[in-house]
This record gives sequence, C-alpha cells and structure tokens, in this order.
Amino acid sequence: MCYDIKASLEAQLKRAKRRGDADALKQIQQKLLPFTDLPLFHASGFSHPKILIYTHRSPDFPEVSQWGLVPHWIKDRVQLQKFWNNTLNARGETIFEKPSFRDAAKDQRCLIYLDGFFEHHHFQGNSYPYFIESVNNEPLIVGGLYNEWVDRETGEMINTFSIVTTKGNTLLSRIHNNPKLDGPRMPLLLLPDEAESWLQNIDDPLDQKEIESLMQPYPEALLKAHTVQKLRGKNYLGNVPEVIEEVRYLELEESI
Repeated sequence: MCYDIKASLEAQLKRAKRRGDADALKQIQQKLLPFTDLPLFHASGFSHPKILIYTHRSPDFPEVSQWGLVPHWIKDRVQLQKFWNNTLNARGETIFEKPSFRDAAKDQRCLIYLDGFFEHHHFQGNSYPYFIESVNNEPLIVGGLYNEWVDRETGEMINTFSIVTTKGNTLLSRIHNNPKLDGPRMPLLLLPDEAESWLQNIDDPLDQKEIESLMQPYPEALLKAHTVQKLRGKNYLGNVPEVIEEVRYLELEESI
C-alpha cells in the first residue's frame, strides 16, 4: 500500500509549470500554499496532510486537498474520524465496487505529483523502509480519486483524495512483502499520456474498461530505490530533508 510520501512544492507544481504562466504560479503560491502542509519530506497518510491535486475541472491549476477520501454519505465529524484512515488508498481492482470509491472512480479522478514514496520490507521480524523515486529524479504522476465532503453542522467543505493502488511491479515485489497483504502493491504511477487519459474530461468520459486498462504496474526500469532511516519509533528524523538519505542495513545485503 502507499501510506508514506515525499511531496515538495516543486514536484507539486510540475504540471502547472508546463503552461509557462508566471502569474498563475504566483497565484498558486500566494493563495494555495498557505493552506497546505508543504513541503513534505516525509508524511504519513495517517496524519491526513493537505497537498495539491489536479482534477479535470482544473487540469493545470491545482486544488488543495486532504489525504483520505471522505464519501458524501459520511454524516458528521465523529463518523469521519472513525472512517478516515480506511480511505488513504483505493485498491484499483475494486474501485468500481466499493461504496467509498465507485462514484469518484467514474468521473472524479485526479493526479498527484510526488517526489517519491516509501514502502517497507519485512525481514526476520523487522521492517526496513525504502524510498522509491524516478530514475531521472522527475516527479512521479500518481492516479487518485477525490471527493468534496460538506460538514452538515458547519457548512464547511473539505476536498479530499485517495491514492489508487495496483499490483506491485518486479521492484516492489522484492521490497513490499508485507505478510498481511495478498501480494505486493504500489501506487498507480502513470506515464504522461496515461495521466491525460486518467484525467479525461467528464464531457468525454472513459468507460470502466478503459479506466481499468490504465491501472497497470509501472515499468521497473523507470524507478530506483534505496533504504532510509526508520520512519517509526525513536530514531525517526521527522519531516526533514535528511529523511530520504540512504542508510544501509547489513542484515539486508543478502535478502533483496
């Protein structure tokens, strides 16, 4: 699954920059950045950080969104707090079946631009975090789902999202071996053309089979990975740049 990410402002603005609109970039930084938790050198989804997403209604100008999709049928904040950790990820194979995701899967898909993500490798009773990123250090384009939830008591609207996951590629098969899961997983990483299809306008919607065809493991050759300092416990460095620096574990040398 994908519960830990790195998201810099530079990566998040990668899509917005393609238009070369300096005024738009200035507006994003002035109007949106103060409402996010960026930069995130490491963030756990369980803290529900606020980052930027891109939707079909605004494909080049991002929106602030909070990690953990909240379906429209959540009644109040009490139910929200009990439910929220369950929708950080949306398993791609079942997004058209699960009540939490099936409406969003049809026409509320989004893109999230990340520097990389973290996954844990289990070995002899311990877990070891890896940081996975693009081989060319470009932002990864992640497919997601989003929904706007309205608090009925206050009228406040919260934009929320979930990261879609798919089967792990051969790299993740070597890393992501959580014994509690049925096989390795990874976030849905999209090539540029695939990203445009994922974000296709609601006026020209994809059918279910077309959407499902996009949910494939990302090519291993386009990713690289290295072990980092533990992300949990007393040795955790926190949300600092050093959190992605390589740390070698001798006991893993022969296991991967």
